[in-house]
Amino acid sequence: MKINEIIRKKRLEKGYTQEQIASFLGVSPPAVNKWEKASSYPDITLLPPLARLLGTDLNTLLSFQEEPTKEEIEHFINELASAAETEGIDHAFRMALDKFHQYPASDSLLLHTTLALEGLILTHVGSTKDNPYMDTIEDLYRRVSKSNDKEVGNLAKSMLISKHIGRKEFEAAEKLLKELPDKKDAFDKRQLNANLYLAQEEWAAAAQLIEQKILSEITVVVSSLYTLAEIAFKENQISDAEKLTDIAKQTTGLFDLWECNAHIADFLLAVAKKDTDRSLDALRKLITTLDKEWKPKESVLYRHLSFKDTNKGTGIGQMMRLGIVSELENPENHAYDFLRDHPDIQNLLGKYR
Repeated sequence: MKINEIIRKKRLEKGYTQEQIASFLGVSPPAVNKWEKASSYPDITLLPPLARLLGTDLNTLLSFQEEPTKEEIEHFINELASAAETEGIDHAFRMALDKFHQYPASDSLLLHTTLALEGLILTHVGSTKDNPYMDTIEDLYRRVSKSNDKEVGNLAKSMLISKHIGRKEFEAAEKLLKELPDKKDAFDKRQLNANLYLAQEEWAAAAQLIEQKILSEITVVVSSLYTLAEIAFKENQISDAEKLTDIAKQTTGLFDLWECNAHIADFLLAVAKKDTDRSLDALRKLITTLDKEWKPKESVLYRHLSFKDTNKGTGIGQMMRLGIVSELENPENHAYDFLRDHPDIQNLLGKYR
């Protein structure tokens, strides 16, 4: 919101007319009208009394502490992605730092931009390992983790926890884990909101909330099934691991999730069993489906949801593919040792690296 919009908004909130504001400040009514139209601005000496008159402070009046909207943050992240594509990751980072200086109090902007930057590194560099920007990214997560916005702060902490675990810094991970809430609120706000819409006969709004709930929660379920399958295999419960993998695949189909989820399950199990042929088959299918567009709005489960983009053209598939290639090439990831020198794997790495 610009200064002219703030002046008008605050004036209306106070119930003042333009003539009253002009009289209080000793200026003409046309001058106030021009301020609100952004054709001119108040003299600097008028800013303190104008702020007091409007019941605000100079920072708010001058937009120094303005919080960007969700739409503005999404738009900026899209600009970052385009800049990284055309001018490189260094330019994208400079853009992000400039935006942080513009909105120093916006933890939401800081978090979502940092998440985007880390994704862009993976997309354009192929790996975050030993990248010079990762220290900066981790510092940004630490900064956001202290946010008064608990949801934003907890998400930043979860990112830091993953990084500590990856470096086997288990004490640091445990310390942050203790700061996270053990469970969500006792009530389901989204369900309550949907119930309200139902009572008001706003069917589409109610359906949208329930569809959002289904998509977010079933995604967690599938991820949890992968984890259980991995645990079962490590416990040498092979039949359990295979059954859990099959459940994950069936769930993916039943809930119309992106097809690649089914092949991820096959690939992870085949790698755990060191089954070369099955691993190669699952990997080929996985790589192929990463280029296929997921069309959730064609599903009866998600027809009320608004999807500006799916995986096609957003870089998600490319990011996942580069992540897979990076791990296959990483000599420290011994899970793929049995695959790494296979001719088909070498051909795939040559095609996608």
